[in-house]
Amino acid sequence: MRRFAALSLAALVALAVAAPVSAKTTSPSIIDTAIAVNAESGEFDYLIDAVVRAGLVGVLDGNRQFTVFAPTDAAFEALFDVLNVSSVDEIDVETLRAVLLYHVAPGERFAADVVASSRIRTLSGGFLAVSLEGGVFVNDAEVVIPNINVSNGVIHVIDQVLLPA
Repeated sequence: MRRFAALSLAALVALAVAAPVSAKTTSPSIIDTAIAVNAESGEFDYLIDAVVRAGLVGVLDGNRQFTVFAPTDAAFEALFDVLNVSSVDEIDVETLRAVLLYHVAPGERFAADVVASSRIRTLSGGFLAVSLEGGVFVNDAEVVIPNINVSNGVIHVIDQVLLPA
């Protein structure tokens, strides 16, 4: 089922990936892409709720280039179990903001750039460790869909919510 969901999500974001580099400025932003995928699949409900609650829409929808490691809804559900909460609304806003900023790196890093790095600095000031054992991982999260090209960067879908140290 997880592989089917990942394949479905990959098909939905194919339009963003297929846009030619020269037309990149007209492609959707990080936020636009997450909303479009969510409208089609419902996959990013929790991520969108979290970004809105943390007040990060303006940051991720601007002109600055970012790399976003975007957790799936299943990843958020696993986090809710660990935290003993049932929604994003039950997580303290400052904690939520810190966790989300840990998923965002400055600059545009496609998969080749990610795998060429041993660690990646995030907007939270922390670092993500990159591992290639059995797949592409940032910390313990596997990149399940890489290289979703958007106007202000790139999105890599991951299967876990990353928690700063």
